[in-house]
Amino acid sequence: MRSARLRRRERPDYWPGFVDALSTLLLVIIFLLSVFMLTQFFLTRQVRDQDTVLSKLNAQLAELTELLALERAATRGLTDELSGLEANLAAADKDKTRLQGLLDSATAANASAGAGASAASQALDQEKQLTARALAQVELLNQQIAALRRQISALEQALEVSEARDKDSQTKLADLGRRLNVALAQRVQELQRYRSDFFGRLKEILGNRPEIRVVGDRFVFQSEVLFPVGSDQINDIGKAELVKIAEAIKEVSVAIPPEINWTLRVDGHTDARPLSGTGRFRSNWELSAGRAISVVQQLIAAGVPANRLMAAGFGEFQPLEEGATDEIMARNRRIEFRLTDR
Repeated sequence: MRSARLRRRERPDYWPGFVDALSTLLLVIIFLLSVFMLTQFFLTRQVRDQDTVLSKLNAQLAELTELLALERAATRGLTDELSGLEANLAAADKDKTRLQGLLDSATAANASAGAGASAASQALDQEKQLTARALAQVELLNQQIAALRRQISALEQALEVSEARDKDSQTKLADLGRRLNVALAQRVQELQRYRSDFFGRLKEILGNRPEIRVVGDRFVFQSEVLFPVGSDQINDIGKAELVKIAEAIKEVSVAIPPEINWTLRVDGHTDARPLSGTGRFRSNWELSAGRAISVVQQLIAAGVPANRLMAAGFGEFQPLEEGATDEIMARNRRIEFRLTDR
C-alpha cells in the first residue's frame, strides 16, 4: 500500500498547465478581436472622410460648370456685338468713299465754274454749300469710325480675357473630373471588398456545393435548390438556405458604412424551353420575375431591410452558357445575388 501511495504522489499533475494554456489562448483571442475592432474603426472613419471629400468635389464641379456656361454665354454676346460693329465700320467706310467722290466731283465743278460766265455764280455757290456739307459729313464719319475702332479694340480685349477664363475653367474642370474619378474608383474598391466579404461568408455558411457557386461578381443558386419545376413557390429546403443567406447579409451589412448606399439585387433566370401555357405563368419572363420576387419576400421575412433589396427577371435571354443540352439548361436556370452601389 505504501508503494501504491508513492506512485500516486509521483504521478504528474497536468491540470495547472492546461489552465495556463487556456488562459494564454483566451488572451490571444481577446487581443485579435481588439485589433480587428480598431481596424474596422479606422476604416470606417477613412471612408467617411473620403465621402466628405467626394461631396466637396461634386459641389466644386457643379459651380465650375455653371461659371463656364456663363463665360461662354458672355463670349457669344461679345462675338455678336463685335460682328455688328465690324459691319457698321464697313458701311461707314463705304459712305466715306461715296462722299469723298462727291467732294471730288464738286471740286472739279468749282474749278470749271470759275472759268465760266457770271451766270453760273449761283450754281457755284450751291456747289460750295454742298462741298461744305460733304466735308462736315466726312469729318463726322471719321469720328464715328475712330469711335467704332476703339470699341472694337475694347471688345477684342474683353474677348481675349473671356477666352483665358474659359481655358482656366476648363483646366479646373478637367482636374476636378480626374479627382472625382479617383474618388469613385476608391468607392468601387470599397464596395468590392464588402462584396468579397459577403461572398466569403456565404461560402462558409452554405459550404462547397456544385449547385451553389460564385460567377464573377454574382453568387449563383440553381433554381432546383429553391423551386419546383415551373413554380415560384419556394420549397422548405430553399427557405432554410435563404434564412442562412439573410443571416450573412445582416452580418456583412453591419460592417458597411452608412454612407455607401448598397443594394442586393436578386435576378431570376430560366432556360430557353418555352412554358406549356397551362400553369400560372404565360412566359419565362413572368416565371423569372416571380421567382426573384419570391426570394426577395423570403429575405424580407428573414429580417433583411426591404430598401436594400431589388428583384429583376431576365427570362432566358442572359444564359450563362450557350447550348441545348440538359446540363447547360440546368445551369442556366438560376437565381443570382449581386451586391451593387445605387
